[in-house]
Amino acid sequence: MSRTSLPSWKALLSHADEIKQAHLNQLFDNDNLRFNKFSIKLSSLLLDYSKNLVTEETLAKLVTLAKECDVESWRDKMFSGERINSTEDRAVLHIALRNRDQHAILLDGENITDQVEDTLEKMRTFSLSIREGHWKGYSGKRITDVVNIGVGGSNLGPQMVTEALKQYSDNSLNVHYVSNVDGTQIAEVLRPLNPENVLFIISSKTFTTTETMTNANTARKWLVSSSFDDMAVEKHFVAVSANKENATEFGISEHNIFDMWDWVGGRFSLWSAIGLPIALDLGFDKFIELLEGAQELDQHFQNTPLAENAPVILALISVWNCTFLGAQSQAILPYDQSLHMLSAYMQQAEMESNGKSVTWDGVEVDYSTVPSIWGELGINGQHAFYQYLHQSNNVVPADFIGSVESVTPVKGHHETLMANFFAQTQALMNGVDEQQVREDLKAKGRTADYIDKVAPHKVHKGNRPTNTILMKRISPRTIGSLIALYEHKIFVQGIILQICSFDQWGVELGKGLANKIEAELCSGTINPAHDSSTKELINYYQSMKNVNP
Repeated sequence: MSRTSLPSWKALLSHADEIKQAHLNQLFDNDNLRFNKFSIKLSSLLLDYSKNLVTEETLAKLVTLAKECDVESWRDKMFSGERINSTEDRAVLHIALRNRDQHAILLDGENITDQVEDTLEKMRTFSLSIREGHWKGYSGKRITDVVNIGVGGSNLGPQMVTEALKQYSDNSLNVHYVSNVDGTQIAEVLRPLNPENVLFIISSKTFTTTETMTNANTARKWLVSSSFDDMAVEKHFVAVSANKENATEFGISEHNIFDMWDWVGGRFSLWSAIGLPIALDLGFDKFIELLEGAQELDQHFQNTPLAENAPVILALISVWNCTFLGAQSQAILPYDQSLHMLSAYMQQAEMESNGKSVTWDGVEVDYSTVPSIWGELGINGQHAFYQYLHQSNNVVPADFIGSVESVTPVKGHHETLMANFFAQTQALMNGVDEQQVREDLKAKGRTADYIDKVAPHKVHKGNRPTNTILMKRISPRTIGSLIALYEHKIFVQGIILQICSFDQWGVELGKGLANKIEAELCSGTINPAHDSSTKELINYYQSMKNVNP
């Protein structure tokens, strides 16, 4: 049954027509308790969603929609290990990776908590060995640099977290990331490094991912050309993979392969051994704090009524803004330098999960699913694209994310930063009408002709929806909670929209075509079945390869 046939869906469509006539200014003027009604305070963060076009009636209808979509039942299915990834017949159990009270989680009758704890212990002893210098390279020297080679979830998650928590690193190791198959990136990363001191982590569930294996083979050649010994690979390479056979054929000792499981999707995997770079950079104790912060949100999500449940509310607000009010994109705007990779991370997390157009039954949906996600550090964005946010015809809901304290306090800086943080959500909500503009210009002594000319250009309609997420301070625990908040939001969105959030067939299509075209580029033979554009582009590429610049 299509979601559009639900009574709550029909009620929300009708309600949307009414609410579009309202302005956020009016809603705040009419209710002094609005913030209290539309905000959620957790120990790790505050979520304020009052600056959205929602009323108590809206919230009640949205919660009814969540109940009619059986969100609570689906949540229980996920936590109990049912195979809710229907297209791949897999469970979805990234929550098991941060099960810090170690209660039993059964999958097909087996307690996977034991597997998780075994892998965590292996990560602990390995990271300690590297950080304390007990692990030696082929020449007997200690490891000083770690290069993580992966792509997508095997790169974005760990890199975002190590960047966010850089101030918690003791800098005993330098951690680098290589994801792009463009040889420029790996060449630039390896150029200043000494092969005798480098550890490579190859992160690939299948150990066949083209981009990752191309970079891994380049790294292997670089090491062997220095050591003159294939056996050096064993001392300088470890793997995070479910394919032990391929990893051992590459030259990695079976003892140095960390498990991945098919019940963990790549974009939800930083809590697993995919997070090994985090443990190496910050120390294993900080990695555990990250897991604890995530579990705190897991427990909130699992045990809190829908109307007070932060990830549920975030999901409902997103569905409301996109599917019912017509917003086509959403901005993620962190006001903390530590979170400079968060927008990119959230692009993958949400768009790869819910950027779908068919239901669980394979029927094409007849409603908008999720918005496109984009963003940048807040202050940088203010001087780049906030013009669009404030005055474009397209309304772009935005999440503003900040912290009460800076991890690197410099006198006066954080106050300036947070003043902008608070001002922008207020400005997006309030706007300024033409009468206000005219009065302001007149007070400044401008002529009537000038006012007539300029006033329309200075009008800001306001009524732009925003969420505000405020943490006490960036820390492993709060970052863990923040990421888990969005993970569960994505899950709830998928349930409400009736789409499978845990596959990514659109990624697979492009990969398959690329493999075939790569063979053509290497052989010089072009498949005549290509469309004329692709055929001529390849022809042009081949013809120009040997032309001197």
